[in-house]
Parts: sequence; C-alpha cells; structure tokens
Amino acid sequence: MSSNVAPYKAVETYVHLGPNGTAVPLQVTSTFWDELASGAFAKLGPGRLVSTYDFGEDWATWEKHPAGEELVILLAGAMDLILSMDGREESVSLTSPGQYLIVPRDTWHTANVPQGAVALFITAGEGTQHRPRA
Repeated sequence: MSSNVAPYKAVETYVHLGPNGTAVPLQVTSTFWDELASGAFAKLGPGRLVSTYDFGEDWATWEKHPAGEELVILLAGAMDLILSMDGREESVSLTSPGQYLIVPRDTWHTANVPQGAVALFITAGEGTQHRPRA
C-alpha cells in the first residue's frame, strides 16, 4: 500500500471525480467557492464534485446544475428538498440516513432543514447557478 494513502474528513476535503477514473482531493478553504467559480480548478477537466455539508439551517439560496443531475444522500438528520418544476414547487423529504434524491438536470432547488442535517452531494457543477430565496 502506498505511503501517501490517508483518510480525509468529508466536510474539509471534497473530491473531484474525473472522467478517466481519477479521484482528486480538494482542500476546502475560505476561498474554495470563489476559486471554483473563477475556474481555478479547470485543470482537473470535466467531472463531478463530491462534497459533504453539515446544515444547521435552511438554505439561503436556490441553485441549479445545467451540466447534469445532482445526487443528494442524507447521512444524518432530516431535510426537505424543494424543487421548482414546471412552474410549481415540489417538496421531497429525506428523513432516514441513506435516503437519497436525484435532482434533475437544470432544476432549481433549495432545502429546508428544520433540525439539522448532514448530506453528501455528487454534482456535475460546471455552470452551476444560484439565486436568493424570496
């Protein structure tokens, strides 16, 4: 086994999964999202971002991912994902660890987190858009 194999904390280090089977750890810093939005990780090429979040409150924004579906897996707690589809909002509750939802490509979505939740996301993030919740 390689001497540089070590465990990571999912909320501190995300992973970029590349199209050729690569898995590149990405340290989450205070500038991570600004760097991602500015193209600082473009050298990694297309792929999916695996990230984990610990939520203590409802999301402040809506988001959508035009490059692909997003997989949301509940690890702890509970959350209600709200999807804006065909001019209406649909709520899907994740209440048991291990439940997941596939958010369709290019669908605006947000979440209510009544008592806290931890979720893992696998996202085709290129072109992701955000807008504030009304």
